[in-house]
Amino acid sequence: MTQQEPIVYLNGELKPESQAGISIRDRGYLYGDAVFDAARTFNGTPFRLTEHVHRLYDSLRYLRIDVNLSQHEMEDWSRQVVEHNYALLPPGQDMWVMQRISRGIEPILPGDVMTPTVLIETHPIPFARRASLYRDGAAIFTPSVPRVPPRFVSPRAKTHNYLNLILGDLEAAASDPDAWSVLLDESGNLTEGRGSNIFLVKDGTVATPKGQYVLEGITRGVTINLAAGLDIPVEERDLDLYDAYTADEAFLTSTSLCICPVSSFNGTPVAGGKAPGTITRRLMDAFSDTAGMDFESQYLAHLE
Repeated sequence: MTQQEPIVYLNGELKPESQAGISIRDRGYLYGDAVFDAARTFNGTPFRLTEHVHRLYDSLRYLRIDVNLSQHEMEDWSRQVVEHNYALLPPGQDMWVMQRISRGIEPILPGDVMTPTVLIETHPIPFARRASLYRDGAAIFTPSVPRVPPRFVSPRAKTHNYLNLILGDLEAAASDPDAWSVLLDESGNLTEGRGSNIFLVKDGTVATPKGQYVLEGITRGVTINLAAGLDIPVEERDLDLYDAYTADEAFLTSTSLCICPVSSFNGTPVAGGKAPGTITRRLMDAFSDTAGMDFESQYLAHLE
């Protein structure tokens, strides 16, 4: 195995990424019948990996997939992949580490036994492409595509079926190539974006959509705990576009973005478009302290 090529974990062994292959009959490819999770590194160390893997196993239970690996083993393999691949990155770069598990290969012949496909892989975070978000703030667009209601498929499971969120992204990009989509539910309340949670700040209180209507992001939870530690009130409640348009501040949370200020909703500036606001700034600084590095500076260092 060359030391100059990224490796992956695939079904019990480490191998070069270029030699990894998945069957065309894998149910993850055929039907999106799979779950995944993704942590990021700070200076090469995975952040909150245990929490991410725990959520992964909740998603597996929801889809009734028995992966036949303990959570500890999943963490250990993940760290091995990260240790090798991080050494191949250029200075100042970090990566996602993702665990992807499908139900397995669709049985064809009588007696075929379906066993889960387990993949652990990494890839670099696109800092340069996203750096301007920390200078200008994210422009949020709410597409006409509604979020799939929880009574159909729970958003709390992180599955490979992202078409609902992707359709929202496509509509947002058609309006503004730089926009980030946040989908509304059937009642017109904010839910989430593809891989991101939304927060609004009004009169000193931070508010975010209720957990049962969104994927409860690990960074979302860290941010809620940081706010409590800073004596900033936090509410989980319904939030509509009136709340968005009249917010004092707004921000996104995600694994890779950490905490990202929002500058507008559908072209309407948030508090004059000045981002980040005071509370957002306090939370960003607290998150950097928790992560052990200044994530905002890491992004801004990649500004072209």
